[in-house]
Amino acid sequence: MKLLVDKINDSISYIKKYSLINPDIGIILGSGLGLLADDIENKVIIPYKDIPHFPVSTVEGHKGQIVLGTLSGKSVICMQGRFHYYEGYNINDVVYPVRVMQKLGISKLIVTNSAGGVNTNFSPGDLMIIEDHINLMGTNPLIGKNLDSFGQRFPDMTEAYDKQLLEIAQQAAHSLSIQINKGIYAAMMGPSYETPAEIRYLRIIGADAVGMSTVPEVIVATHGGVSVLGISCITNMAAGVLNKPLEHKEVVEVASQATANFIKLINRIIQGI
Repeated sequence: MKLLVDKINDSISYIKKYSLINPDIGIILGSGLGLLADDIENKVIIPYKDIPHFPVSTVEGHKGQIVLGTLSGKSVICMQGRFHYYEGYNINDVVYPVRVMQKLGISKLIVTNSAGGVNTNFSPGDLMIIEDHINLMGTNPLIGKNLDSFGQRFPDMTEAYDKQLLEIAQQAAHSLSIQINKGIYAAMMGPSYETPAEIRYLRIIGADAVGMSTVPEVIVATHGGVSVLGISCITNMAAGVLNKPLEHKEVVEVASQATANFIKLINRIIQGI
């Protein structure tokens, strides 16, 4: 059985056969937010299914490919679609692409997601900069033998979301006259949506938005010394807020409607990094 580091090297060798770009910024695009990758110039597209040891996206709204190239003058590697714990993957598979991006040389990671609004002041279509998170997934991607070549056994999570990147994001939103919120993201295992009682609990403990991703990737990025900016697109109000059923179709549709502002914002952020 191959060691994880050997698998990562296999993946990198395959990617480098098609692109010699040394990306500084990694981007993970959540449900319905994949159109940002269309703005990448001089792009090289590699399907996940072709990359050794990569999982494959199974969720609607996730294209399942990496895109390497230039965005707003910066070298980037973009994931059009992510992997979720609820898809049945081992948690180490969920974060595997982040490890690959780290070894490719990224120093910053922009991670995005579609999320349910727990804060009743939010509305579908709003964007939220993640200030911090609450891990309620019942697992952690660092469980097991520590990968010393990436980071220390007990990484500090005090500033998992980089304050300087957060400030750049706020300034970018202001310059574009885009209304943006700040808040706390709670991660649940899924794939069922939360109950109204669970949403009331999340509100009590300080969450502003809830989703089923992002936190494992942020933990691994922090472990590897990568600065993180997190942005949620509020695609629906969480269970019990509007007393209406929740559907993934609505999540993808609202995310697509918010895409124009999202794309402008990410481009402006990257210009400022």
